[in-house]
Amino acid sequence: MRTIGSSGWRFSAGTVGPMAGRLVLWDIDGTLVRAGNVAKDIFALAVEHAVGTHPGEHGVVMGGKTDPQIALEILAGMGLDERQGEHHLPLVVERLEAELTAAVELIRERGHVLAGVPEVLAALDAEPDVAQSVLTGNTALNAATKLAAFGLDHWLDVEIGAFGSDDRERRALVPVALRRAAEHRGWTLAPGDVWVVGDTPNDLACARAGGARCALVATGHSSVEELARLDPDALLDDLSDTEALVKLLTS
Repeated sequence: MRTIGSSGWRFSAGTVGPMAGRLVLWDIDGTLVRAGNVAKDIFALAVEHAVGTHPGEHGVVMGGKTDPQIALEILAGMGLDERQGEHHLPLVVERLEAELTAAVELIRERGHVLAGVPEVLAALDAEPDVAQSVLTGNTALNAATKLAAFGLDHWLDVEIGAFGSDDRERRALVPVALRRAAEHRGWTLAPGDVWVVGDTPNDLACARAGGARCALVATGHSSVEELARLDPDALLDDLSDTEALVKLLTS
């Protein structure tokens, strides 16, 4: 892993290659935005609605997981077995989406867009050979709600994104985005044309499973040192250096 000047981003030898069509898939929570504790509170309300009991302080780590995974882990922590969890899951997700949609103003009040995000999204939007979407554990509706709450949907082609509602296993999501890019936009992209940008080890695992490259950013709950040990293709302190990020993600 090398540090390039003082820009705050690092990349592994051999990462940079000739310019080609690029698809950048952004994680949302911890990478583009922080939504306060709204999601945690809403998960608890959704579970309570489905099973009639509030889960309390469930302690489930949400970062890097899909919404269905989180819901099932909360249910399991309440003593429900796998069959019971699967039975309640559709209603939990339905209520989760409804509660999040109703909480847009609260998300804006408690949350914020992370440093440099509007600038880098706008800069990449101006690049003719780059498309941007999302790869997120959020369901498609929850992703759209959060992006719209902060006005980020303007730069992102969410129709070709990949979501927790597509597959509860995050490692299956890069092929989903590639398929949608082909079906909806007529683009033929190889996995190596894709950058996944996220803030957790699961983002890297997802990229590796799909043959994509991965840039990890230390704006979530993992430090730069923790993320460096994973040896991603690129490591960033944050997203504030627009010029360096554009150079990296168009490489």
